[in-house]
Amino acid sequence: MQQIIKYLLLLLLPILTLANHVHWLGSYKKALTKAQNENKALLVYVIKKDSTLSQKIIKDVLMNKDYVDSINQKMIAVIVSYEGRNTYPVEMYYTTVFPTLFFVNTQTETFMREPMYGEQISTLALLQYFQPLQLKIKLPQH
Repeated sequence: MQQIIKYLLLLLLPILTLANHVHWLGSYKKALTKAQNENKALLVYVIKKDSTLSQKIIKDVLMNKDYVDSINQKMIAVIVSYEGRNTYPVEMYYTTVFPTLFFVNTQTETFMREPMYGEQISTLALLQYFQPLQLKIKLPQH
């Protein structure tokens, strides 16, 4: 599991160093503890090994967007691999579609919103998800 996360981050390292990006943790337990201690929500991104869509969403949706700073301020983000399901509570984050993005209230251990699946994870969808959470973001002008 850790090797998968390291591999994914290594592939994205050139992009990450030049971009405004979500600050991902690779350990679910550490992310949950940090989110609870800081009274923040948990953003859980479940991927499948070698998923090009997972990488594309990180690059196209979770980098260089107005809402990235708000995500980093209000949430603790963790990326977990389906193949490493022993490292996160699969019964809570069960999915058969990859990637999946979960929004969790760590104080009540409940979902704040319905998960987003696969190609549903888009800039517009995230803007619509975050607006009710009162994150300070700007909607694109049409």
